[in-house]
Amino acid sequence: MVDGALPQSAARSGGWLNRLLARPGLHAVTMRVPGLRGFARRDGQAIFGIVQGFVESQVLFALVELDLFEALMPGPATAGDLALRHRVPVDRMAALLQAGAALGLLRRRGDRFGLSRRGAAMTGVPGLMEMIRHHGLFYRDMADPVALLQGRAETELARFWPYVAGGEIAPALAERYSRLMADSQRLVAEDTLAAVSFKGVRRLMDVGGGTGVFLERVGRRHPGLELELFDLPEVLATAQARLAGGPLAGRLRFSPGSFRAGALPVGADAVSLVRVLYDHDDDTVRALLARAHAALPEGGRLIVSEPMSGGARPDPVTDVYFAFYTMAMGTGRTRSAETVAALCRAAGFRHARRVPTRRSYVTSVVVAVK
Repeated sequence: MVDGALPQSAARSGGWLNRLLARPGLHAVTMRVPGLRGFARRDGQAIFGIVQGFVESQVLFALVELDLFEALMPGPATAGDLALRHRVPVDRMAALLQAGAALGLLRRRGDRFGLSRRGAAMTGVPGLMEMIRHHGLFYRDMADPVALLQGRAETELARFWPYVAGGEIAPALAERYSRLMADSQRLVAEDTLAAVSFKGVRRLMDVGGGTGVFLERVGRRHPGLELELFDLPEVLATAQARLAGGPLAGRLRFSPGSFRAGALPVGADAVSLVRVLYDHDDDTVRALLARAHAALPEGGRLIVSEPMSGGARPDPVTDVYFAFYTMAMGTGRTRSAETVAALCRAAGFRHARRVPTRRSYVTSVVVAVK
């Protein structure tokens, strides 16, 4: 078989249909047949939706960068009102507002635009606006996707997240990405806690836990649980400043270190890895899981919570957004729940299984037992 070619049986079974569907005149014919017209129209709309997807995301980016969601929070306004305030020509502001309404983020009444239900709700999602602003880096990395796929591009996300490659972190940068992760971590914590039982756990150690948002949420839900946060010293400094003197002060231990450099602290009977594995390559992940296994007692639990993809059923969020985001970071990649469970078992864990979660685009969970 020629490298990259399909097996002959697969080519025979699907090739004739593909050739039929690719005929230039077929679309015109199907649009004239009542029973087929709906299929042709939906396929055409779906294809065009993919074509304009980048423009949609850039429209959202512009709405956020110009603070139009906040500007419209008190009530509707005209394009003229907003153009003057944001130094954008009136006709171009009108085009942006019209596009926002077409995307369902705004609503139009006459010449005035206000927030739709969806647009108003966006302002209440923790960290969403900051994450959209952060996407400017990702969009530039995706400007030449072929270069990214071929590994020819030096990406901005790799420079923004230097810790994934074991690089040095300046304090200002550590604070910046810790804040960004903290904002998005709240949703992840909510969905993880809704899926995972901590019954019987005495101490939970969150490895790579950033500013401690996940442990903070666990601590509120389980007041008898002892907590330990393990992360790089530069990151822990931000966590300590945020949590010192708070309600968790007597229950929370800070353990500085790098999970690349040596053994993890012992004493916890559960270890959580929240949005950690997908930042790293397979060798780093295998070593980290082995260290987590060594740190836990017999019967200890491992909780892996992060977006997972690449499974037998393609996911329109994790197999697109997260797969390419981690690719642009330079070292990480998304893995299916089955792959994560297999890596856990290879590290010595037993009963590794996926736990259902509410929203795959927020997180998926695998739990394993030593």
